[in-house]
Amino acid sequence: MTNQSPLRIAVVYIAEAYQCYHGAAAALHLAAAPEVEVTTFYFDPDTPRHVDRIHRAFAAPPMRMQPLRRSPLTRLLQGARVLGSFKHLTLRDNRAVLDGFDAILTVENTVAMARGEGILRPKLIYTPHGFGDRAYAFVGRIATFDFVLLAGPKTEARMLDAGLIRAGDYALTGPIKLETAAKLALSEPPSFAEDRPIVLYNPHFQPDLNSWDRFLDPMLCGFEAQRRFNLIVAPHVKMFRKRSNRARDRLEARSTPAVLIDAGSDRSVDSSYVSAAAIYVGDVSSQVYDFIADPRPCVFLNAHGIDWRSDPNYAHWHLGDVVDDPADLMAAIAAAPERHALYRQRQQDLAAATLGQREGSPSERAAEAVLAFLRRGSTPATRAIASAARSDEGSSLKSKV
Repeated sequence: MTNQSPLRIAVVYIAEAYQCYHGAAAALHLAAAPEVEVTTFYFDPDTPRHVDRIHRAFAAPPMRMQPLRRSPLTRLLQGARVLGSFKHLTLRDNRAVLDGFDAILTVENTVAMARGEGILRPKLIYTPHGFGDRAYAFVGRIATFDFVLLAGPKTEARMLDAGLIRAGDYALTGPIKLETAAKLALSEPPSFAEDRPIVLYNPHFQPDLNSWDRFLDPMLCGFEAQRRFNLIVAPHVKMFRKRSNRARDRLEARSTPAVLIDAGSDRSVDSSYVSAAAIYVGDVSSQVYDFIADPRPCVFLNAHGIDWRSDPNYAHWHLGDVVDDPADLMAAIAAAPERHALYRQRQQDLAAATLGQREGSPSERAAEAVLAFLRRGSTPATRAIASAARSDEGSSLKSKV
């Protein structure tokens, strides 16, 4: 790229700070490339601290960072938490600056709405924030992106089948988040009064999908009555996004010497608990794939009577016993280590298909793939940006995300 203008890339984190663990490592390699300028734009004011933490773990220099502009109207609407995130308004507020970049790299598929908000010049590049099976990871707006970075062949096959990606316009990189987690693994492990195997309970944040309301209290009672395990309760950080600090404090106050309840610390987003746990208990969180990268016993909670066995959105429920009744939970956890032999090979196979290549550096592969795509030339985006590509959420997308 000698004697050419710098290639300008905007890294956009339009939601909570935890998402930077899925993309910041790739961004730092992009920033290290000759004739490339990278600016990170963020919504959550806590994001710079997390990005700096990742850069220090990779021994990389700080990056240019800039908060996303929000108009008074956008701030007002987003401040009324029950109404939604109004991410399309944030994109609209930043249209002028973002449209000056050659590319936008994001971990949020809602950034596809940039096209509808007049951000037309940059190539849109997407890397999912997680390796999960839920239908939300395969929505139609993904087809709007010019280039997609995927961890492994399982997601590749499903996106190809759905027409969301095309040959030549995506790359398999391996799991960027797991590489980042390994770099951060020297942080202090969680401590308990007694050294026992740790069970991690990691419920999703959506009430119509998660197990929280039905299983939390029976679980806490069950662990109070036993002395075999310690328990970490670490729900998805979005579960408490719209709740007060007082509500978080009340929940964390239920911790005991053998039960650690975390409503949103750094450890709940950087895979510290995944590394420390011996048994995983959850529902639909994609974090289970972080866990089975090193195959270990799993227990899944079917709080809503889902007919899951042939549903691809619940592929991960084939990796451990599934509990329908809270009364059966503690017995299932106690039996999980012995029953793990039934699921170990299945975990290994699905982890390989989901996470892809773990050797070397996934973040370097991602950066190299992005640069190769951007340097192909000025070929116009091949995806149609018709209203149909965004209509799977329609007006609800703008009010709920």
